[in-house]
Amino acid sequence: MQNIFFNTHHAPIGAFASFTLGFPGASGGLGLELGRPANQNIYIGLESEEPLRYELLPFYEEVSARSESERYEAGLHAPLASAAQLRSFERGGIRREFQLGTDTWSAGDLTFRIHSPVRSIPDPELAEREDLRRALVPAVLCELTVDNTRGAHSRRAFFGFQGDDPYSAMRVLGDGKADGVRGVGQGRHLAIATQDADVRCGLGFRLTDILEERSENLDFGLGVAGALLMDVPAGERRTFEFAVCFYRGGIVTSGIDCSYYYTRLFDRIEDVAAYALGAAPEILAASKASDDLLAHSRLSEDQRFMLAHAIRGYCASTEMLDRDGEALWVVNEGEYRMINTFDLTVDHLFFELKMNPWAVRNVLDQFIETYSYRDEVHFPGDTALYPGGLSFTHDMGVANVFSRPGHSCYEKTGLDGCFSHMTHEQLVNWLCCATTYVAYTDDQPWLARRLSIFEECLQSLLNRDHPDPEQRNGLMGLDSSRTDHGAEITTYDSLDKSLGQARNNVYMGVKTWASYVALERLFAAQGRADLARTSGRQADLCARTIAQSLEGCCIPAVIGEGNTARILSAIEGLVFPHFHGDRDALDPEGRFGNLLGALKTHFQNVLKPGVCLFPDGGWKLSSTSNNSWLSKIYLAQHVARAVLGIDHAMVTANADAAHVEWLLDPELSYWAWSDQMVSGRALGSRYYPRGVTAILWLSEE
Repeated sequence: MQNIFFNTHHAPIGAFASFTLGFPGASGGLGLELGRPANQNIYIGLESEEPLRYELLPFYEEVSARSESERYEAGLHAPLASAAQLRSFERGGIRREFQLGTDTWSAGDLTFRIHSPVRSIPDPELAEREDLRRALVPAVLCELTVDNTRGAHSRRAFFGFQGDDPYSAMRVLGDGKADGVRGVGQGRHLAIATQDADVRCGLGFRLTDILEERSENLDFGLGVAGALLMDVPAGERRTFEFAVCFYRGGIVTSGIDCSYYYTRLFDRIEDVAAYALGAAPEILAASKASDDLLAHSRLSEDQRFMLAHAIRGYCASTEMLDRDGEALWVVNEGEYRMINTFDLTVDHLFFELKMNPWAVRNVLDQFIETYSYRDEVHFPGDTALYPGGLSFTHDMGVANVFSRPGHSCYEKTGLDGCFSHMTHEQLVNWLCCATTYVAYTDDQPWLARRLSIFEECLQSLLNRDHPDPEQRNGLMGLDSSRTDHGAEITTYDSLDKSLGQARNNVYMGVKTWASYVALERLFAAQGRADLARTSGRQADLCARTIAQSLEGCCIPAVIGEGNTARILSAIEGLVFPHFHGDRDALDPEGRFGNLLGALKTHFQNVLKPGVCLFPDGGWKLSSTSNNSWLSKIYLAQHVARAVLGIDHAMVTANADAAHVEWLLDPELSYWAWSDQMVSGRALGSRYYPRGVTAILWLSEE
């Protein structure tokens, strides 16, 4: 990595919280329920060999001498100059070791390490309380090490932040009720804490005020900055442990009343700190295990970086809620904060099945019970309506506000572009998630309860093909009545029609084919031979339609509508039979050999400069759009290598390095892992969870 100064998340799972750090200036901090970094001053520093001269990691901005105090003094006195002087370490002397479970900064005699292990959450319906506490404690552990073995005098180190909540003041923690916890925090929801008796805690208008303050005044209640102070004698090397903690009590959502699940396990933020600090040895071991997971893989350095960065983004967006005593799983959509956006759920699927399979089931049930609907369908330009069927909303709400049942916050009627309905795509997404969940977990009790939903989904798919069974070709041909004679779109809402239009789109076509293939297997296993035959017939029709659409060496993005764009995402749907282990469906000499051959020919002929490659070697999802999404690129790379058998060098050559450079843009890496890259610049879907599609790379080993 040439640029080490990029923001990344350090996030407890299920808390919708992040200690974001890495981009210079007041560009990170302790963020709770945010769609961006907290933009706080983070103070991590050490006194130099020259007394009262302090060197800091560059995650702060200088606070003017005309500080908060002037609001109270109203010009009565000129602000006093501080004897303590702050400066950042020289950038060239700062080192960073970025891994999946740890992120380590070193400069001079200071080392600062953040531990955020990647954990599974046990099924809350079955788990013991202690196992849930271990997984869900809303805190991140940090270590600050000072090497003063060569020093001539005692040197002071510090770790703190400047709060920015207009509703809650900064405060000093340490009421003696929580196992010796002491620290600084804001209100009841943010804190940096320790159990080290040698650490002092203080507040002030500025960091320099705290560094100079008399001990008796360190709990100054008007201070907007807080810090923990550590003095290390000459000749010693010491490591101090801290917990960066988050806590939001009470009901935190509207539309559906929910609280954070962790509030069942911890009563207040001091309890969170005490537990996290007490569990430090286990957290350190878990962080090392997370690091080893990637370090011992065969992934390249670029791939390890992107996967670690992406997993951190996912964890920061997760929110485990308690609804009337039952768990409700949410993944928020990055900067947009939409709740369980379904076209992200289907991409998180592979990661969640490996880590938290129960969460997949939980979200599928939420969509069935609250965010499903039934519609009618129409041909483009025709007012006649035909039976439609069951489908699901784009999302469940936004920013902790749940939408009314059967509706998303996003979708509007009368449109044929961004913000239109995604009825067909969400129907297919439910099927892809549900069939994959069953294939991966063999959860037969859940399948038995939901089998009628699978039946309804099949009929809904059929109705969206053509009302006359004799005229069906396996693709989506009709739009939902919810569009009010507009047109449905796909998840690629910010691209042009090559990927944005749902009807007759080859990207949607292959996902629809995958749904039929999965339904055929599922119904056959359930003894529903009639439905298995219907599903199989549709799979055959869909495969034939797509294969026969190969024009020379490429398949048009939109079949039969004169669209000449070429898209890489045509191969995306192949991931589902591959993940299911359906070798028959993916046998190049088998039943769907023509489809597989057409898609491979298509892919090999579009992954070229001027078509679906940027000049730097990065991938373009569409030949007619410069907007490319890393999460989908990661997925397509996996399919190309693992399913189509495309030469690894062709798939990876220059691409991974280019994609890393996109993420490390010296301006836009403020946004941590981001998805939508317009000509290689993160201009949308930032601070995002979707990049965990890269978890599929590990399965290639």
